[in-house]
Amino acid sequence: MEKIKVGVIGAGFIGPAHIEACRRLGFVEVVAVSGSDQSSTDKKAKELGVPLAYGDYRDMLKNPDIQAIHNCTPNHLHYQITKEAIEAGKHVLSEKPLAISSRESAELLRLAKEKGIVHGINFNYRQFPIIQQLASMVRDGDLGKVNLVHGSYLQDWLLYETDYNWRMSSDIGGRSRAIADIGSHWCDLIKYVTGKKIDAVFADFSTVHPVRKKPKQASETYQKHGNNVEYENVAIDTEDYATVLLRFTDGTKGAFSVSQVSAGRKNRLSFELNGTEKSTFWNQEEAEKLWIGYRDKANEVLMADPALFAADARSSIHHPGGHNEGWPDAVKNMMQHFYAYIRDGKHLSGEEPPFATFLDGHISMSTTDAILQSHETEKWVKVEILEV
Repeated sequence: MEKIKVGVIGAGFIGPAHIEACRRLGFVEVVAVSGSDQSSTDKKAKELGVPLAYGDYRDMLKNPDIQAIHNCTPNHLHYQITKEAIEAGKHVLSEKPLAISSRESAELLRLAKEKGIVHGINFNYRQFPIIQQLASMVRDGDLGKVNLVHGSYLQDWLLYETDYNWRMSSDIGGRSRAIADIGSHWCDLIKYVTGKKIDAVFADFSTVHPVRKKPKQASETYQKHGNNVEYENVAIDTEDYATVLLRFTDGTKGAFSVSQVSAGRKNRLSFELNGTEKSTFWNQEEAEKLWIGYRDKANEVLMADPALFAADARSSIHHPGGHNEGWPDAVKNMMQHFYAYIRDGKHLSGEEPPFATFLDGHISMSTTDAILQSHETEKWVKVEILEV
């Protein structure tokens, strides 16, 4: 059959990761990329081996051959670009956050439903094989009743005052940084694994570097600077660190912390579930391992292995035990599920799909809004999901 033709808007760190994952599917072809201007996009398209380059994403949306769009732009552009892509009748896979407010995310969800497009948001941590196995264990009651949920998402890429990125600016990244950027992944993953919904939050933020030194020359995410860099001082109004207490709708309690200034932690998303029968712990930097804790016998470590997985988790693991699958493979799994829906002509009005949709993005944005309000008011705040 003819390959599904795709256009990617945004060619920074995450855009090429999307392109690489799509190419691994075999039935999807990335035919176009769009950037901030024609010259830099021509260069990027050549580097990535993409045939079409657009300096303006609106020209890409006019291409009738392109069936799906990936929105990999900075946060403040998500709403407008995704809205225009939906209106152009394109299927859309967006990076998170879906928008910069729950009002905007509700509008995107409403439009996507009206147009009947396949819509997804890249909460790729759901797609790790061991996470699929853990979710199956929770559903089957293997942990007993889960009473406590806690963990963190720690990074160090913004540790120094000379570390700067567009996410620092609230005008571009939104009012929240660490929570919206990585806390959203943690909350979505917990919702997916446990099936529990966050009902209320109590949050406390900290900005370790209230003033940072911004390089006068533009750079990409995670890029290191040389010795002869000129800087300008910039005031920072978004959080480097946050801690959030959680109440779930079923009475479960929890807590998590996020940090982008924790030396040595590169991308350490981790969480622990404490049930009445056993506990489990997972850490994304050792993604092939699931720690299982007991009261009355020795603890265990389950290694990712299809031979040891539940039947409903095996489709997410593609290699024998010991052939570890990681972050790029989880992204690929996300793309596999998303594009299988398009290929097979499925609609999101039926059963729950095996990938995160705009509904999940809207719930995430609503949770972020509540966390922000809690920090600002120093009170518990209920998570209100705007009806669509």
